[in-house]
Amino acid sequence: MDKPAAPQDAAGKPNPREAAVEALMRLAAEQPWNDIEIGDIARESGLSLAELRDLYPSKGAILGGLARIIDRKVLEGDSSDLAEEPARERLFDVLMRRLDAMTPYKPALRRISYALRGDPLAMLALNGVALNSHRYMLAAAGIDTEGPLGRLKLQGSVVAFARVVDVWLGDDDPSLARTMARLDKEIRNGERVMERAEDVRRLTAPLRALARAATERRPRRNTRNEDDGNPLGGDPAAAI
Repeated sequence: MDKPAAPQDAAGKPNPREAAVEALMRLAAEQPWNDIEIGDIARESGLSLAELRDLYPSKGAILGGLARIIDRKVLEGDSSDLAEEPARERLFDVLMRRLDAMTPYKPALRRISYALRGDPLAMLALNGVALNSHRYMLAAAGIDTEGPLGRLKLQGSVVAFARVVDVWLGDDDPSLARTMARLDKEIRNGERVMERAEDVRRLTAPLRALARAATERRPRRNTRNEDDGNPLGGDPAAAI
């Protein structure tokens, strides 16, 4: 069977980054995740090992590259007709569009999901990828993600969507009724959690103000290095 044409960029040139991702997804749809080697991906994508190494450091990083492809497909969509709708409806639309964009990769994602459930390090790495994706998904829905509550929304969105995907992977009904019901449930649960978090934040505001005032009144030691204006001394990057 002939291989599909390699993905192309806006100029019509082959896009090697996307070609590597598509190659991995084709292989993952046909064989166990742990049997796929870097050399297999290079051959399937028509890239040399040197070219693939310049693009991605690992098989997991190539999988992470799929998230960017999905992100772009969702973000290129037009949500202007939902601008006046409640945040719940906007988020539901964005996340359903994300599932639509994931649909061509569903067979591969089923196998990958099963294989990675017993790999906590891989799941931790993928959580970081998901946080970056959902920052943009929430932005597309007009939902703020800055500050402590914003970070809670972001991680909550990642966890909730993972539960939805678990249902979606086993939902072969074209109407996706089970998936949509679960997504609606998760969004409503998230709203309740955020309402409680907002209440806690308002109730503890006076205590936080007192703590800030006490900190500001406390005498500060001069920790500056005599030979350098940097208070930590040495390379400022060491503080990062």
